[in-house]
Amino acid sequence: MRALYFEEHGSFENLKLGERPDPKPGPGEVVIGLQAAAFNHLDLFVLRGLPGIPIPLPHIGGADGAGVVVAVGPGVSNVQEGEAVVFNPGIWCGQCEFCRKGEHSLCVAYGIVGEHTDGTFAQYVKVKAEACFPKPAHMSWEEAAAFPLTFLTAWRMLFTRARLQAGETVLIHGIGGGVAQAATILARQAQAAVIVTSADDAKLEKAKTLGAELTINYTREDVARKVRELTSKRGVDVVVETVGKATWMSSLRSVAKGGRIVTCGATTGPDPTEEIRLIFWNQLSILGSTMGNQREFADMLSVVCEKKLKPLVDRVFPLGDGVAAYRYLAEGRQFGKVVLAIRDGA
Repeated sequence: MRALYFEEHGSFENLKLGERPDPKPGPGEVVIGLQAAAFNHLDLFVLRGLPGIPIPLPHIGGADGAGVVVAVGPGVSNVQEGEAVVFNPGIWCGQCEFCRKGEHSLCVAYGIVGEHTDGTFAQYVKVKAEACFPKPAHMSWEEAAAFPLTFLTAWRMLFTRARLQAGETVLIHGIGGGVAQAATILARQAQAAVIVTSADDAKLEKAKTLGAELTINYTREDVARKVRELTSKRGVDVVVETVGKATWMSSLRSVAKGGRIVTCGATTGPDPTEEIRLIFWNQLSILGSTMGNQREFADMLSVVCEKKLKPLVDRVFPLGDGVAAYRYLAEGRQFGKVVLAIRDGA
């Protein structure tokens, strides 16, 4: 099969477009002929190399994809060849105490497609059959490839971990990111008020089309001070944290007494300045969140299909221009998902 892969960690010059072995399904697995695949910031981290996480080389990146099942392994009954599917990009063992409780993203052997196994930047990908769900009929292939990881992550953050309620206010940092955009769409669908931040006025204007009611350009205004002003000094009920080091103190100072900060990532660094007194004095809840379980994926997908919610797709590249797509993602100019079109393998 044709694939975009690398044999050594490092820069974009390490990426190659060429032939890799076709995957074969084992027990409980399927092979999907991909029509489209989508990028996440995780793909940049995997290319550079993640400390403490051994990644078999050569490696194909990409966690998200959508396509048609072309091969089914032994013991598979939930999907058949020819079905159009999307999938939960998580990998779990199915046997540990957390898996037995249905908490797949807490699995002791948890991983992510495209990080711990070969991913979707190829003509075919092998995944757990259990992870597959019917492709939303209202979405194009590119849209279907673009929503699983970010929408699942945002769903667990908002509703399972932070327990967001209608009428509450949410602060979402960095509206250019995929999880931030998914969180905005889902929070508004849940009838919460949304404040978003960015350094780019154009992105802030676009955020209003997603339902953001208030926007803050953090290059011109102190975020925490502005949040207090916008909320009559109260602060927000929930902060969605994906940025880490650059925004952590703003998050601590923006949240209301008894509020919740839920974090799933640290794109600017994992070692922020801390002020523990704000946490205990204001009785804040700091909540970690990673991906989501199968029940959450099914619940999220049901709402997405019922309400015809869609991810934003910023730009589509052919597989043959995959290196350019990596570079474009790294530049951070996109508003929406960067997607590879794979249907013709070009």
